[in-house]
Amino acid sequence: MFPIIPANSAAVSGNQEGIIAYGRTTGDSNSSISNLVTNAGVVGTDVTGVGTARTEVAGCEYGDDKGIFGYGGPSSYYSCTNLVTNAGVVGTDVTGVGTARSGIGACAYGDDKGIFGFGNDGYYCGMTNLVTNAGVVGTDVAAVGTARYAVAACEYGEDKGIFGYGGAAPGPVVSTTNLVSNTGVVATDTAGVGTAMFYLSACSYGGDKGIFGFGSAGGVTGITNLVSNAGVVASDTAAVGTARQWPGATQYGGDKGIFAYGWASSYLTTTNLVSNEGVVASDGTAAGTAKAYSGACSFN
Repeated sequence: MFPIIPANSAAVSGNQEGIIAYGRTTGDSNSSISNLVTNAGVVGTDVTGVGTARTEVAGCEYGDDKGIFGYGGPSSYYSCTNLVTNAGVVGTDVTGVGTARSGIGACAYGDDKGIFGFGNDGYYCGMTNLVTNAGVVGTDVAAVGTARYAVAACEYGEDKGIFGYGGAAPGPVVSTTNLVSNTGVVATDTAGVGTAMFYLSACSYGGDKGIFGFGSAGGVTGITNLVSNAGVVASDTAAVGTARQWPGATQYGGDKGIFAYGWASSYLTTTNLVSNEGVVASDGTAAGTAKAYSGACSFN
């Protein structure tokens, strides 16, 4: 069994490829287009969309080598999910389970399972939904911690996860985090570290660590915050690359990560690779349609 690593969510450690899908494109059109990420961190051309076009979705891994996208909005709230095979093929809609909402986070836990959490269903939410190692989504688990939306999540410590940041009712942006155990239990709030922001993304790197990055904090930002293999969030790392909000983020190449696409006054195709030591590289360019508010995960 491979160890764990994330994406926006994301990842079972050792997964070689990634996928970024759904989101909003130029003209503020919802999309179901996907783009594969190679084991060298190259983002491929558009793959024809499958399933309901929507935005503010989340993605995570399950079953060691597969992925799942779920939920979304924004004009209507969705709970449908779409499974991703270990070859990166996105499946048709699976009937939703749990509260329909957008602006959620997702990550893997326990080596082969996943979790969706938080979001917005007209009110800010704190509930979570577990994903089995067969990709089956469970009913709502009662909220723990501050209800909020536009959060990010990633794995750390090979088999645990973390939700972080977001917009909380009645309006403040926070840097609060909530750890997820290797049995999928969400912990109460941990005091925030770094700049409070939302519309950010997160992925794993280095086999057992994570990184939060980009987002909005009174304006778009490129700040990142590393997560140790014990789930401790570090203070701000100065921005590298184009400041923007809600890129997709996923593991690739077994122990590296990538932030791709996003929005900053326009939709972007910008990419920033993350080394296996958590160092963010300067801007690159993705193939495919410029977009933001996408989900992402890895597969193998």
